[in-house]
Amino acid sequence: MEFIQPIRTMLGSAPPTRPQAREVAPEVAQRYDEKRNIEGKKERVAAIKADRDAKKPNKWRWRRWSSIIIVNLLFVLSFQFDVQLVEGSLTASRVIGFHFADVNSALQVMLAFKVILINLVIGTVTVLILWWLLGGRTFCSWVCPYHLLAEFAEMIHLKLADQKIVRDFKLHRGTRTVLYVVFALLALISGYTVFEAISPVGILSRAMIYGPGLALIWVGGLLIFEIFISRRAWCRYVCPIGLTYGFVGTTSPVHVKYNMENCLHEGDCRQVCMVPHVLEVTKKGYAKKMDTDVGPDCTRCAMCIDICPTQSLEFDIKGLNKLL
Repeated sequence: MEFIQPIRTMLGSAPPTRPQAREVAPEVAQRYDEKRNIEGKKERVAAIKADRDAKKPNKWRWRRWSSIIIVNLLFVLSFQFDVQLVEGSLTASRVIGFHFADVNSALQVMLAFKVILINLVIGTVTVLILWWLLGGRTFCSWVCPYHLLAEFAEMIHLKLADQKIVRDFKLHRGTRTVLYVVFALLALISGYTVFEAISPVGILSRAMIYGPGLALIWVGGLLIFEIFISRRAWCRYVCPIGLTYGFVGTTSPVHVKYNMENCLHEGDCRQVCMVPHVLEVTKKGYAKKMDTDVGPDCTRCAMCIDICPTQSLEFDIKGLNKLL
């Protein structure tokens, strides 16, 4: 059941509710009781958060931004200088002779053309293994060019929200699952990769490499929608790429781990998270074990790690501790 519930949550079902007392490990229940009896909690929380804010921890953000810029710049420079180091775009490419194909794009092509090409299979398997090792939706926050623009749009949205100019209009998270099926059926029935025509990921990648086109108007419209109407709408409620890589990363060795030992349960991590439902376990009384792996919908963006004042969230590699 523990394996199935995170997938159901990723598909749009409600996150797990607060567990029954019998489901909570004894050491966890004891730690919750100890926290409840700590005096001066508000003052302690304020002091720890003030210390965190003074240090301005954004190391993972800078690493992510650098990764997105470098990866996409490799495509641009290789094309502009014709070095044939990295050919193609994020949708499908060849890197030093090795074929790479975005898993979701490959599925769309196979459904549309009803044919399986050997190079497409090789490229898809290569990418699938790569993102399984790195954590599935790591693609979203460490490679996707739209993610970077959407992050800037989100900053503007939050500033406007603080001034009561805009409100976040939330959609049902299951919308993404429905649209995933819709895009697949459209490809199968029409013989055309409909999603690829509107995907801001592919549009931005091709625009940077081969030059801008009218499709960028669509991308601009999405960003305006996210600024004024719905925070992170495309990534949270629409993009099938994220859902595909979420499945890929379900058993990934790289994940974010939550330890409830010193957690203040103040909720800052959920405030910054692009997919806050994966951090429901950080609410007081929600953890069943001392250590809990964050669900497969996590993009491994590490914003929660940066902002956590007690280092209760961190990257972890399954099995590594046993080897060390």
